[in-house]
Amino acid sequence: MDKRIIYKKSDGTVSIIIPVSNETRTVDEIAKKDVPTGLSYKIVDVSEISSDRTFRNAWTIDDSELTDGVGD
Repeated sequence: MDKRIIYKKSDGTVSIIIPVSNETRTVDEIAKKDVPTGLSYKIVDVSEISSDRTFRNAWTIDDSELTDGVGD
């Protein structure tokens, strides 16, 4: 699957959900189920995620970008 789900945890850190390749649910269905209740998320192409994980704990995203839905 070439999509990723991004959300911001309550402590401000960014989390990325990587759906498995043989998943039968849609990315939106996965996000609604797996993103914690009440947290906003964004679905992006894998190419939008940096492959350099050196400073991954410093990754940020503005709340205004998390516009695709909210976890159930």
